[in-house]
Amino acid sequence: MITFEKPENLNGAELLIELKANGVSITDSPTILDDGSFWLDIAESDKAKATPIVAAHNGTIAAPEPTVIEKLASVGLSIEELKAVLGGN
Repeated sequence: MITFEKPENLNGAELLIELKANGVSITDSPTILDDGSFWLDIAESDKAKATPIVAAHNGTIAAPEPTVIEKLASVGLSIEELKAVLGGN
C-alpha cells in the first residue's frame, strides 16, 4: 500500500477506472484511515504512474442521472411494456 495526497473530490470507483485505464494495477479499493491518510494498494513500481493520475482526479460527488431504462424499472416497467401501452411496435 502506498500513501498519496487525497483528492479534494474523491470518487473511489472513478479513480479505480482512471488508474486501470492508465495501466496501474490496483488490487483493492482506495483506503482512507482514521488519521485521514489516503492509501492505494498498488505496486511500488506503479507509484510514479499513479501520482499524476491521483493528483488530477476530480471525481463526481453527485450520483449520475438514472437512464430511461432505470427510471422505468423503478416503477416496474420495461421499454417493451411501455411501447405496448403506447401502441408502438
